[in-house]
Amino acid sequence: MGLLRRFYKKLPYMRELNDIRNLLQTLVARSLDEYAAHALPERSQRGDPRRLAGFERQVFSQNGEDGILAEIFRRIGVASGRFVEIGAGNGLENNSAYLLLQGWSGLWIDAHPKMTATARKQYGAALDEKRLLLAERFIDAANVAPIFAEFGVADDFELLSLDIDRNTYYVWEALVAYRPKVVAVEYNAQIPPSVEWKVEYDPQKCWNGTSYFGASLKAYERLGDRLGYKLVGCDLTGVNAFFVRSDLVNEQFCGPFTAENHYEPPRYWLVRRDGHPRCFDDRARAA
Repeated sequence: MGLLRRFYKKLPYMRELNDIRNLLQTLVARSLDEYAAHALPERSQRGDPRRLAGFERQVFSQNGEDGILAEIFRRIGVASGRFVEIGAGNGLENNSAYLLLQGWSGLWIDAHPKMTATARKQYGAALDEKRLLLAERFIDAANVAPIFAEFGVADDFELLSLDIDRNTYYVWEALVAYRPKVVAVEYNAQIPPSVEWKVEYDPQKCWNGTSYFGASLKAYERLGDRLGYKLVGCDLTGVNAFFVRSDLVNEQFCGPFTAENHYEPPRYWLVRRDGHPRCFDDRARAA
């Protein structure tokens, strides 16, 4: 109600529709900032300083993934500085563009021609230097490992970021031969943390725009256990879950490594883009 009162107080003095739009955008942005400012410290104080809450930062990521990943790698260290992102989009909003900016290298995979075309324009220099490889492929559980082999992905790279909406669970399950240090996956926060659930696998289907997608956090927790990973946290929006290879966890992260401990509910209304339009290379500004 506070937002509405502030809006109606100013309404008589606004002569342009653009003024109304700008005010609403400002009020919403301030409200989200206020919410995050209160929520993040509260989450970080849930009894254990090893929680990842409070480290969220958005540079190229959709939400606070950039900050969480930076903190994870600060704790466990970086060796090869290599990533693979499946569902990388156009490269202007994903989990590895910020790492690329810092000198990492890796492979992006996306099935959408428009997205990959934009990525090629935006990241031409990185592609020319072979720091970035780009594959336009539709990924499923059967072809993901052969595609990794085709592009020479080592079995122990640093980060696997996986977000293909519907079949994410099954694609990670198929990568049993690969042992990245960290895995970031999109989970279905609509499902309570105690419930193990996943969609029926169908390699021909994509997300239909509903809540029928992916898998619950409990399903990912148990899959991670089978593959040798521990669930170490989720982002505030209830979109991404973060896993660290079991041999690297030690005492650096907050246990128990369960869905019940690390679950965040869906706060999709927090998803927004801050600041200037994203651009990786000034040669690509007009792309």
